[in-house]
Order: sequence, then C-alpha cells, then structure tokens
Amino acid sequence: MTILATVTDPDGRALVLTSDAWGHIVGQHRELSGARASVLIAVQKPDHREPDPRPGRERYWLRGAGPSRWLRVIVDFSSAPAEVVTAFGDRNDPAGWNL
Repeated sequence: MTILATVTDPDGRALVLTSDAWGHIVGQHRELSGARASVLIAVQKPDHREPDPRPGRERYWLRGAGPSRWLRVIVDFSSAPAEVVTAFGDRNDPAGWNL
C-alpha cells in the first residue's frame, strides 16, 4: 500500500488516500479515474458533511464535481492515519441539505 496523498479536513484531522483505496474507487467507479484532485478537495473543503452509518466514518460531499450532481467521499477514522475508503458520484442531495 502506497500513500498517494495526505490532506487535512476542516477539523484539522490528517487523512490519506492510498493506492489501494484509489484502485477500489476507479475499479468500481471508472468515471472518477480523472477526479483524484476532486476527491481530495471534497475532504479539504466539503460543501456538506455528515456522519456515515458505520461508526468511525464520515461522509464528505462536494457539489458539482465529477460526473454527477455531487461527489461523495467516505473517510474511516478508526485507523491512524484516517483513510479515504471510497468515493462516487451521487445525484441525490445529502440529508439535511437545504437548497
């Protein structure tokens, strides 16, 4: 496993994007193959954040990035350093989003 990038979220928490996670993302969502920078921006400057149903995880949303209305990035904080788990496009607004 290789660390491809290290970024900080708005709470000042450092997290990494690994080659394994990036391989999973583009393997499952080929449309994101050119969106690595957008995945990192979603974590650094999200338009919306919310807890994930899985304990220790958080969802970061970036509007208008990628092939869909939203880019959703899931980060797992149960390991050190925290890691991006997956990312994908989402047409639906995040819960609690007020347009």
